[in-house]
Amino acid sequence: MPTYDRTDREIVRLLRLDGRMTNARLAEEVGLSPSACLRRVKLMEEAGIIRGYTAIVDSSKAEAMIAVIINITLERQTEEYLDRFEAAVRKYPEIRECFLMTGGADYLLRVEVATAGDFERIHKEILSAMPGVLRIHSSFSIRNVLASRRR
Repeated sequence: MPTYDRTDREIVRLLRLDGRMTNARLAEEVGLSPSACLRRVKLMEEAGIIRGYTAIVDSSKAEAMIAVIINITLERQTEEYLDRFEAAVRKYPEIRECFLMTGGADYLLRVEVATAGDFERIHKEILSAMPGVLRIHSSFSIRNVLASRRR
């Protein structure tokens, strides 16, 4: 993609708030013609800036999922250990997000589970078995404060 400017950032911001926003409304919001706006969206999709669209599910009206935030500390922080751990993480769809961090822990992971028993299985069968893991610290979320955020 040749540029990623303020207008592109505004398009991304609006699509994060409402991924089903019509192109006509999106174009109006950012001050472009519909064709120019659609062209920018398509370019960002092709460049991988926009990787897809998703639904935000209200867990009070659907199957309730509990987000678990996990801090992982590795035995060593060498490239080999980091690569092995990251390769292992990619194998498990239960792990929704994984961030390489600065500070006390090496990685921050987010998983979603229906019950504490589901997390126990993930902890025992997946997290504890990952290569190079020295310490696992898990916290269960109470609720996502920003889940219903709108602009």
